[in-house]
Amino acid sequence: MLYIIDNCTDPYRNLAAEEYLFKGKSEPVFRLWRNDRAVIVGRNQNTAAEVNREYVRQNGIAVVRRLSGGGAVFHDLGNVNFTFIDNVKRDEDTSEMFRRYTKPIIDALGSLGIEAKLEGRNDLTIEGKKFSGNAIAISGGRILQHGTLLFSSSYGEMTGALKNRKEKYSDKAVKSIPARVTNISEHMKHSMKVEDFMEYLENRIAQGEGRYSYDAKDDAAIDLLCRKRYRTDEWNYGKSPNYNVSNVCKFPSGLYEAYYDVSQGKIGNLHIYGDYFFTLPTEEFCRHLEGCDANEESLKGGIAALPYGEYFKGMTIGELIRLLLP
Repeated sequence: MLYIIDNCTDPYRNLAAEEYLFKGKSEPVFRLWRNDRAVIVGRNQNTAAEVNREYVRQNGIAVVRRLSGGGAVFHDLGNVNFTFIDNVKRDEDTSEMFRRYTKPIIDALGSLGIEAKLEGRNDLTIEGKKFSGNAIAISGGRILQHGTLLFSSSYGEMTGALKNRKEKYSDKAVKSIPARVTNISEHMKHSMKVEDFMEYLENRIAQGEGRYSYDAKDDAAIDLLCRKRYRTDEWNYGKSPNYNVSNVCKFPSGLYEAYYDVSQGKIGNLHIYGDYFFTLPTEEFCRHLEGCDANEESLKGGIAALPYGEYFKGMTIGELIRLLLP
């Protein structure tokens, strides 16, 4: 396994490094890293709906899209990110993946006297409050699972940078971000700096194995990805589609947004956004459905012909119809 402790805190480069390690290396990877202030949005999210763009612009906070699904998260130097990259295990579903890759973190915190749990789809909690959101990407037989570890993050900037969307809560009772999250440092019996916490995790998980350092080839590939993708508005914000039908739905598998045009009774220009998990690209699903009649019978037939559970983990045909036919 390659053990990497990144000293770089540039969020654009760090997300480029994630992709490079995921797609450019064949060995298993464990990585610890931190970002300067940034909002990191999920691969299929509508950035404009998740980010307070005026706040992040005024405060110099980066906005970067990642490869994995899930929801938007706030990073600063009080947050530690961990990454596992490995080969996919046969017949392992996403819930099993989350359990496997979060267990080393839960065990490490347990040895510090902190009882952490994996709850919901992908969250780690302490005393019912979230301190870690986790996400997965799968490509070419490889899995990337990464997560945040709020250690001493700023609640104020987190609240300012992220939009608090009422659609995420089924009871419509929107709680403030500080009421839902917690920092690990608040639960420690003995104080520790974030740098010491990273060193502790490294020693606990790497168990004395040497660190891997990027060589010149690695750096060149990461820099190219950073320039071509992760520093571009096209990747991070995307283009807002023109549409005449829109809908937002909350299901157990996530929050979904659908936008499309209807011309002569047929669906076109279909876009689906959300914080769901996936193993096949959403764009591919949308292109398959374009040209279907905008009615339940036609859409059911089109969806049933596709491996829809790979495009939207945990979704049913009935839920997809509810999303697409508001």
